[in-house]
Amino acid sequence: MASALILDSEAMNALARPRERGALAKRAQAILTVAREAGALIRVPAPVLAEVCRGGAFDAPLNQLLNGRGIVVVELRERAARTAGHLLARAGLTSAHAVDAFVVATALEYGSATIATGDAEDMGRLVGGAPGIRVFPL
Repeated sequence: MASALILDSEAMNALARPRERGALAKRAQAILTVAREAGALIRVPAPVLAEVCRGGAFDAPLNQLLNGRGIVVVELRERAARTAGHLLARAGLTSAHAVDAFVVATALEYGSATIATGDAEDMGRLVGGAPGIRVFPL
C-alpha cells in the first residue's frame, strides 16, 4: 500500500452511501481497510467536497464519514493548484476535469499514493505514469 490513499468524489460517495452504491461501496471499503491496516494516510482534497456536498441532511453521511475516522480534508494550496493546471494541459483536458486534477496533484504531494476513483480513465491520463502514484478503479 502507498503512503497515502487519496479519495475522489465517487470514492467519498461510495463510502458515505454504501446502500446506494452497491459494489462500488464494497470496493471502496476494501481499499480503505487495506490503507488503514498499512498505516497509510487517508486524504480528501478540499475541492472534492464541492462535488459531493449539497447542504443540509444530504451532507450528513459525508460529515459522519469525515468525523473521527482518520480521513482528513487537505486544503487546496497554490502549489497544488498550479500543478493541477499543468496536469490538465499535459493531458489535454479542460477545466471541467479540474477536481480530478486536484486529486492527482494532492497524490503527487505525497510521492507514494493510491487514488481511489470512479473515473480511472481520466485519472490515469492525469497521472501520466508518474512514479509512485497508482490509480485504483472502484
